[in-house]
Amino acid sequence: MLDIISTYDWAVLHWIHNTLSCPVLDYLMPKITELGSGGMIWIMIGFVLIVTKRYRRYGLIMIIGLVLGVMVGNVFLKNLIERSRPCWTDHSVALLIANPSDYSFPSGHTLASVIAATILTLSNKKFGYIAIPLATLIAFSRLYLYVHFPSDILGAVIIGLIIGFFVFKGAKKFIPEGNEMKATIENSFLW
Repeated sequence: MLDIISTYDWAVLHWIHNTLSCPVLDYLMPKITELGSGGMIWIMIGFVLIVTKRYRRYGLIMIIGLVLGVMVGNVFLKNLIERSRPCWTDHSVALLIANPSDYSFPSGHTLASVIAATILTLSNKKFGYIAIPLATLIAFSRLYLYVHFPSDILGAVIIGLIIGFFVFKGAKKFIPEGNEMKATIENSFLW
């Protein structure tokens, strides 16, 4: 089974490199991947939501989901599985970004993007019109840049959907809405 996955992974990566590589994507993909570095674009969106009265609750839920994603993906799974990156194994493709130093599975960029896109879409379907394509572009950039295998991306998508859905459903029960949240915050400072 692992041999089949490995064969598929390499075939897709080589197809992307041999078919889609061009100066325009060579320029754009590092910029797109940078948006997902450290989940920064999603963290910024989370904090923008937190400062708005209407979506504060969803901003907090998104930050919680992103923190859980780092713990599950980057701290636990990457170090448990210890999968080498394609760029560590095959040096024939020139990297357009710095060579990552952490392990490959799951893709942290993709995991954060899918968690955020899931929570944003569940919060307001209109947010999904922007979040889902952006998450897809960030995930694809990791393949284009030759730093992840397709199975790293697929694994991160599955894990991200699960974390995003369950954090959204679970946190909604414990994080109060609008005025209730304001009263909770104000009361916590009175103690």
